[in-house]
Amino acid sequence: MYIPTYQDMLDAHERIKPYINRTPIRTSKFLNELTGAELFFKCENFQEAGAFKVRGASNAVFGLSDAQAKLGVATHSSGNHASCLSYAAMLRGIPCNVVMPSTAPQAKKDTVRRYGGVITECEPSTSAREETFAKVQAASGGDFVHPYNDPRVIAGQGTCAKEFMEQVDGLDIAMAPIGGGGMISGTCLTLSHLAPEVQIIAAEPEQADDAMRSFKAGYIIADDAPKTIADGLLVPLKERTWHFVSNHVTDILTASEEEIIAAMKLTWKHLRIVMEPSSAVPLATILKNKERFAGKRVGIIITGGNVDLDKPPWTLN
Repeated sequence: MYIPTYQDMLDAHERIKPYINRTPIRTSKFLNELTGAELFFKCENFQEAGAFKVRGASNAVFGLSDAQAKLGVATHSSGNHASCLSYAAMLRGIPCNVVMPSTAPQAKKDTVRRYGGVITECEPSTSAREETFAKVQAASGGDFVHPYNDPRVIAGQGTCAKEFMEQVDGLDIAMAPIGGGGMISGTCLTLSHLAPEVQIIAAEPEQADDAMRSFKAGYIIADDAPKTIADGLLVPLKERTWHFVSNHVTDILTASEEEIIAAMKLTWKHLRIVMEPSSAVPLATILKNKERFAGKRVGIIITGGNVDLDKPPWTLN
């Protein structure tokens, strides 16, 4: 099993620079006072495709040889990886086939189609996704770009933490939501070399807390079909992401559905940006554990902002 290296991340950053945005940092005096910490939000929701996953997707797509690229790419995803892989494939002019759960937000399906991705829907479980995908890939022959358990993807996601450290000095803690662990793994990959003194804390919904339980047990525990408003965090850890989580993550904290919704509303109001439920989980866990973060400089990755505005997330719970 190949584990991506720091050099892989540096190479990825050079490769994807033409296709990504160097996203800005937002702060809020109100949120700092509310939490007792200094919070710095890196706005990956400002990527063209609306999520950090354009980094890993672009690294995979533009790392293909011309011969490999002819058959296109394929993946399974609850939404953002599908959107971002479709976007990167569109930029390169190659086909993209994606398997998505039928329950994925319509806004995310619309984005995939806008970028030319072809969607095959499946039942909302990890096993159904993987079974349906096997059939789709066999038919298309496209290069499989796993949403997170792929060294190219992890290296690409690691470029976000590299930018973060260039933009903000003296972070004590770096935080991101965790589902399959692609962003957290990329963060671990980068910070373990660039700033090993920074603690890495992952945040997860209580109703999809398999990463937290895995972390405590010392081995991967996979839930097949968890249900949470944080639809981007429904998938389990895999071998490569577990390598990074088990070796470099300081802790995994959880928040309830109500806490996630409250945090999301706070950020919409006080950061004045649209973020999806998954992105609000870190702030929800900070608000729940204020003493843990008091006086700390905390970097939070806002992972995505693809929301169906006709059906605000808090109306679906």
